[in-house]
Amino acid sequence: MVTLDRPVPIKDLKSNVKPIWCPGCGDYGVMQAVLKAVSELQLDPAHIVIASGIGCSGRFPAFVKTYGFHGVHGRALPLATGVKIANADLTVLAISGDGDGLSIGAGHLPHAARRNVDITYLVLDNEVYGLTKGQPSPTSSWGTKTKASPYGTVERPLNPVAMMLACETTFVARGFSARPHELAEIIKQGILHPGFAFIEIISPCVTFLDTYALYKQRVVPIPETHDRTDRMAALALAFESEKIYLGVFYQDNHSRPHHVALNEMRKKLGDSYSLQALLERFRR
Repeated sequence: MVTLDRPVPIKDLKSNVKPIWCPGCGDYGVMQAVLKAVSELQLDPAHIVIASGIGCSGRFPAFVKTYGFHGVHGRALPLATGVKIANADLTVLAISGDGDGLSIGAGHLPHAARRNVDITYLVLDNEVYGLTKGQPSPTSSWGTKTKASPYGTVERPLNPVAMMLACETTFVARGFSARPHELAEIIKQGILHPGFAFIEIISPCVTFLDTYALYKQRVVPIPETHDRTDRMAALALAFESEKIYLGVFYQDNHSRPHHVALNEMRKKLGDSYSLQALLERFRR
């Protein structure tokens, strides 16, 4: 992580590309929270990389004045992992939607958790495939009616927080785009966490499934008495049916990030691990 001696103003972190999300989209709040977190942590934008997949959230890198990679559907995590392993000094964020990250990209989640690569993964959850006109997603509630599911969905929705806790992820949190200041604090903690940080962000789609009113009634902060080192207590909060908790569910600071172990291995192997030495072997 490379920092500056003073914060970059939020306005200077925005690119010349204007966001084209629908007016009122929760992703605007997420972007504001990300920029606020970057500014307050005094991160150097020249040492930040944002990797994204396909969907409304996939456009994110274009709107921010950092390095970015708009990849293919469901592959934000492999991109981010490769970037971080190649250069451990970079601050790496991966951004997906619920369809992108929890459907075609879901197979990457347990492996990102077990590798514990030091990246921050933001999953913007609006419960629909917003870019492709509102089909039900893996997190759509039972019975959700859309043009693509006129009789209501018949599948049980995924619980992203519970799923990642079960995968032994070392940092698991949830935020809400309508509370950008609180969300920025969660994102800051995720970035500072030494390992893989998973943050589900409730980010309503005002065009196909406007859930703002519903979530404003049900979201509550995680109790101050919660022990964030207790995974089973975190699971109990994740499975709460009446309330939707916001904040950090679980954090384990004692597991080392994957790239730390890689760097130690490189030191032991010395020149035998060197890319230059490997190329020389093929030239002989």
